[in-house]
Amino acid sequence: MMERSQLLSEMNARSREVFRRVVEGYLASGDPVGSRTLTRDFSERISAATIRNVMQDLEYLGLLGSPHVSAGRIPTQLGLRLFVDGLLEVGSVTHADREMIDAHMGDEAGDVAALLERVGTTLSGVTRSASVVLAPKHQEAVIRHIEFIHLGADRTLVVLVFADGHVENRIFTPPVGLTPSAMREAANFLNALLEGKTLSDLRGSIRKDIAARRQEIDSLAGALVESGIALWENAGEAGERLIVRGRANLLDGTPVADDLTRIRSLFDDLERVRDISDMLDLTEQGDGVRIFIGSENKLFSLSGSSLVVSPYMNADRKIIGAVGVIGPTRLNYGRIVPIVDYTAQLVGRMISDRSQG
Repeated sequence: MMERSQLLSEMNARSREVFRRVVEGYLASGDPVGSRTLTRDFSERISAATIRNVMQDLEYLGLLGSPHVSAGRIPTQLGLRLFVDGLLEVGSVTHADREMIDAHMGDEAGDVAALLERVGTTLSGVTRSASVVLAPKHQEAVIRHIEFIHLGADRTLVVLVFADGHVENRIFTPPVGLTPSAMREAANFLNALLEGKTLSDLRGSIRKDIAARRQEIDSLAGALVESGIALWENAGEAGERLIVRGRANLLDGTPVADDLTRIRSLFDDLERVRDISDMLDLTEQGDGVRIFIGSENKLFSLSGSSLVVSPYMNADRKIIGAVGVIGPTRLNYGRIVPIVDYTAQLVGRMISDRSQG
């Protein structure tokens, strides 16, 4: 089989046109496209027999397939990949889609968690599909303030206030003999170091800072800072980071039995996904929109679904999360790609504004 990049260049104009029309017809309807349908659509007069021959050639190349006993053809995964890479026309987000997104996202109230909930609901509503939103780890958010509260001999509460408005309360075991004055000293020490830093940043520099300023900080306060930072960073990771909205949109219309089977499999995939750090791995090769079709999509490969996903960044241009749309392979890629791209950029700006506010 020749390389994908060669396939389009080897096709003549007629083959390209037949291929493009089959794929676009399938994406629009979800149904196999037959030669008679294409004959009616062509501007030049071409017989159905000629088009059937072209479709057979495209099938031989692995770009089209014949489901069941239908006379029509549908694109294979390879065909969809070739179409997306070489023939898909992607413009800017439409004015109507932009207005709809802005209207739902315009509310500045609430923290990042509330913002990302709105993102998921907005994306699923605008695209009439399922949306996936990967929330950032809070250890990647800038901290605004830290406070320690004594709860007992072996229990201390740390209150973490993040720049995006999120507040976390975490309980951990402090060093033996910790005094209230040592807790105040530890909080003052940390708050003096906080400017523009995340928990990850603090963990990387804390030992060096303690060593450099050993005479300025009580030994118990230093022990509290040094022993607790790893616990604070790793605590709370069980919270939901992958937000999935709009599952019901996948059931709209009257899908055939095979579609229902794939959709049920996708639901199972979505329930099974726990190690969602893989979601960011999908976006590592560049900061734009990426399209994963069928088995290319390692997170949801069992269902043969497509995922259109884009990372979003913080004010430092660091990738901290991702937004996307997932559904059957017959997604309207030309419309969904600019929607996902626009939404990711909008989320990045809103999170950056919160952290700098």
